[in-house]
Amino acid sequence: MDLSPLPRMILALMIGAAGGLLFFALHLPLPWMLGALFASMAASIAGLPIQPPNRIRPATVAVIGVMLGARFTPELIALAGDWAISLALLTVYMLCVSAVTVPYYRFAARTDWQTAYLAGMPAGLTEMGELGEEKGADVRAIILAHTLRIVITVAVVAIWFRLIEGRTVGAMPNLGGAPLTLKDAALQLACAILGTWAGKRLHFPAPAFMGPLAASALIHATGLTASAPPALLVVAAQIILGTLLGCRFIGVRPSALTRAAWLSLWATLATLIIALGFSVLIHRVIGVSTDQVILALAPGGLTEMGLIALAINADVAFVALHHVVRILIVILLAKPVFALLPKP
Repeated sequence: MDLSPLPRMILALMIGAAGGLLFFALHLPLPWMLGALFASMAASIAGLPIQPPNRIRPATVAVIGVMLGARFTPELIALAGDWAISLALLTVYMLCVSAVTVPYYRFAARTDWQTAYLAGMPAGLTEMGELGEEKGADVRAIILAHTLRIVITVAVVAIWFRLIEGRTVGAMPNLGGAPLTLKDAALQLACAILGTWAGKRLHFPAPAFMGPLAASALIHATGLTASAPPALLVVAAQIILGTLLGCRFIGVRPSALTRAAWLSLWATLATLIIALGFSVLIHRVIGVSTDQVILALAPGGLTEMGLIALAINADVAFVALHHVVRILIVILLAKPVFALLPKP
């Protein structure tokens, strides 16, 4: 069936929404995002005429950024000084992860060292893809590795909290806060628009997400507002985000997907085991709950782990800060590391 881009995007969103509804009906964890993700991924692999709704992605991640920023209350900011130790341990954690995943991708996947570094280190998919393009690495392998890492991590973490720990990884996000007034809505809209602009100007990682998050955190931490975006808007954002993730598998051959999934599964599980060990250590050192630290260290996407943190009522500020620092560590290390690695 030959469809123009707009009907393809609408079809992708309809499939994503149907997957979200199915997961919701089955009472599965994080249903709107995971349901949309797996439904659109299946449609992508099956070759259905769908196209990712990339044009609305910036607005979608901006909504989620504003929502997560709403959890940066003055009470939480007062605890930020205690996180310096966990951030220092995060650096050690990243070195341990690199010692396992980079050689793994180099020899098990038989890639060059540059591709192995960018595929094995848990950082932003966009940033790693751009670095791969710049360094002449295998960009398709990098994007596939990171997409699968996020999918596996989100699924494992959400299912772990739901089935093993009995935590509610809810269908409707627990946003909390005060009722939304017209003034609050205007402030949050300004955070989404001006935050995205500022994030790009200041070269933030994932600027359409981090800019609105930082702006929202500022107005909530200073007490200008105590409300969050409407829950239905956030559900729609999760469906769109899941659909975008699932559409990354468009055009991937089943044989290539099977091999990449197998490689990513073991790399992700190894990283999660290391994260679990460090979460116990950080819990003993500074007293933060292991659940919260696992979300802060898990190799999932910043947005996705933030949503799970919100769903289980964890400290979103703690989780988001550690993911941002993790991404920065990987990017800052890339240049000196590449100088030491053999050229592809």
